[in-house]
Amino acid sequence: MPKQICWEDVEVGSEMPPVSKVGTSRSLVEFAGASGDFNPLHYEDDFAKAQGVGNPIIHGQCKRGWLSHLVMNFVGDEGTLKKLSCQFRGMDYPRKMKTMGEPFDGETWWCKGKVTKKYVQDGEHFVDCEIWVENAKGEKTTPGAATVILPSRGKK
Repeated sequence: MPKQICWEDVEVGSEMPPVSKVGTSRSLVEFAGASGDFNPLHYEDDFAKAQGVGNPIIHGQCKRGWLSHLVMNFVGDEGTLKKLSCQFRGMDYPRKMKTMGEPFDGETWWCKGKVTKKYVQDGEHFVDCEIWVENAKGEKTTPGAATVILPSRGKK
């Protein structure tokens, strides 16, 4: 189990441990079932082409979930996520499936972040972070921000 990070452990510019993600056509089906988002933009080739995006794309809310995973890994069990936002700025295309459980080789996305501000407010130890989903080309397709509360070693 990872060690709990505390407010004193981070500085402005500190990077969050990155999280890798693989989006597949199968994961789009799973996400659609879990979220109820059955927009054909996420599974129908002809519809996606007609909409001008070329191929089915990964759900924006799925990428928001990826960023939540990144932030929750960072704050640990004793931290609190106060606010998370993101913008869907680029199209991300899933890998097709080779077998029932194995995708073809293809793109891996990285969820990354860094600390932009530290402060104490009302006795709580806040950290603001820039977060993003980055594609294999290094483009930030889903930029965002998060505010978290971290435990402090000085607070009993």
